[in-house]
Parts: sequence; structure tokens; C-alpha cells
Amino acid sequence: LMANTWQGRFPYQNDGALGWFGTSPVGTFPPNGFGLADMIGNVWEWTTTRFSAHHQPGAARSACCPPPAGDPGVNQTLKGGSHLCAPEYCHRYRPAARSPQSQDSSTTHIGFRCVESR
Repeated sequence: LMANTWQGRFPYQNDGALGWFGTSPVGTFPPNGFGLADMIGNVWEWTTTRFSAHHQPGAARSACCPPPAGDPGVNQTLKGGSHLCAPEYCHRYRPAARSPQSQDSSTTHIGFRCVESR
């Protein structure tokens, strides 16, 4: 219950994670041992990496949040899981999980994370 994921029988009954039945504000749930909050659940997060069937370390990255390239077959990588993830529906909601999503999609369970290099 340390993330905003589906609690109950999907898709008929959502008991809510700490009272949330959709997206929750950032930081609602406590950070992990590394001090990182919201690494799984709440919303899948867009990455700058184009999706491929196998993870390719060092793969070329696109600019952050690129506009659709006109080809709906171009997929970006999503990571992390969302408030719609339940064992009956979504088996890969963890920080290392990767999932394809077309660039021209927007839904209530897809978001992004701002990252700062120091």
C-alpha cells in the first residue's frame, strides 16, 4: 500500500489507496529508502527513450516530450505503473517495468517526472 495502485477487484471495485481512486498528488505516499517518492503507481511515466522489445542500455534518446512524429507506430517507453495497475490486469508495475505507448496518446494514468542533474 506504499503506492497508488488499484486496491480491490479490477475493474469492478476499487477500495482506493489511502482514499485515492484516481491520480493522487505527488508525495502523497512516503519515499522509499533512497528518498525517492512515487516510483511505482499513480501514473505511468513517459521517458525520453524510444521503446524496443529489449532494453538497450545507451540507446539514443529523443528530446523530452517530443511532439508526435506523424507515425502512430513510434512508441516511447513508459515506466512505473499507475493507479489502474492490479494483479488481474497489470503484472509489471515496478520501477524496472517498461511498456510501449504511442507518442500521440494521453490518458489519466500517464504522466512524467522532472529530473535534475547535479
